[in-house]
Amino acid sequence: MPSIADAMTAHATLPRDGTKPLTGTLVVSLDQAVAAPMTARRLADAGARVIKLERPEGDFARSYDDIVKGQCTHYVWLNRGKESVIADLTKPEDRRLFEAMLARADVFLQNLKPGALAKLGYPIEGLRARHPKLICCSISGYGEEGPYRDRKAYDLLIQAESGLASITGGPDAPARVGVSLVDIGTGLHAYEAILEALIARGRTGQGADIRVAMFDAMMEWMAVPLLFGEHGAPPRRMGLTHFSVAPYGVFPTRDGSPILIAVQNDREWSMFCNEVLGRPELATDPRFATNPARVAHRAETDGLIGHHFATQDVEALSRKLDTAQIAFARVNDVAGVLRHPHLRRVTVASPSGPVTLPAPPARVLGGGDASFGPLPALGEHTEKVRQEFLG
Repeated sequence: MPSIADAMTAHATLPRDGTKPLTGTLVVSLDQAVAAPMTARRLADAGARVIKLERPEGDFARSYDDIVKGQCTHYVWLNRGKESVIADLTKPEDRRLFEAMLARADVFLQNLKPGALAKLGYPIEGLRARHPKLICCSISGYGEEGPYRDRKAYDLLIQAESGLASITGGPDAPARVGVSLVDIGTGLHAYEAILEALIARGRTGQGADIRVAMFDAMMEWMAVPLLFGEHGAPPRRMGLTHFSVAPYGVFPTRDGSPILIAVQNDREWSMFCNEVLGRPELATDPRFATNPARVAHRAETDGLIGHHFATQDVEALSRKLDTAQIAFARVNDVAGVLRHPHLRRVTVASPSGPVTLPAPPARVLGGGDASFGPLPALGEHTEKVRQEFLG
């Protein structure tokens, strides 16, 4: 297996002239925690100049932990390529700086507590009236209308409120998805909406007022469970299996390595029976021949597979599954993923030294290697930016 240093480098590339798609775009960002910082980081990765305005104590995500060379994991992950400027928008001088930046900005992004920006004297409607070309993007928990509009919202709260937790985990209890799925999904929805607004502004010359709610983001992702609930029965929590497809689950091998398999259709089931189980008669058995039949007889289906897998070592079984073109995966832990041959990484400079991060998922081939800006120290660019915008 190749080493991490040799095999896990990023292959994202730039246009042949070295510029990035959003080079020349100025983003002013009042981002904190995860959702909006994700949006802003994606904009920075694409070449935008992102000025992150931070309170004197900094984005509170700077202090969740100190795992990465004394720096917070979340901050390291989400804030490369930004400029950090300390600003207190209750102070006249900092308000002047904020207003001067907005006058030149292409995008203004914020995820402050609902109503906080308006209380400071900067309602989005007023900013849009003053700066018609400005694209404003506001991220909130529940949107601008409805009885929950003023509530604070965090990732796990929305996982619970949206029903996501109710379909996650094993049969005994709801569970949290192990990463900040709501924040990440919301941040990416905001990113794509900003890109669409930039394209539209190129045609019309007009900015936009974008509102992205964390709850709405999860309703998009919860569409299939909601359809089941409205037209049939809500999905049950089933751990590492699938409520409407069988076989789709985890089966231990003889040497104790669990394998997750996914048989998506009846043709694959026939291949699986013939080439993996060595029991071709199961492909036409009425109890198993179709997916609805296999779901109805899930216990029997899983029992047959579990018995066979328990007689096989993981390496030999993996070769059989590959040959039969059956989808499968190891049930890795984090340590296993750190050794994974498909883990690509990028190196980013930080105040405490270089750190490696997972590479962005989208790769554009045909140019040079992509580069990513460093992590800023708190307030690192304050004086430079003040001089630039206030003189």
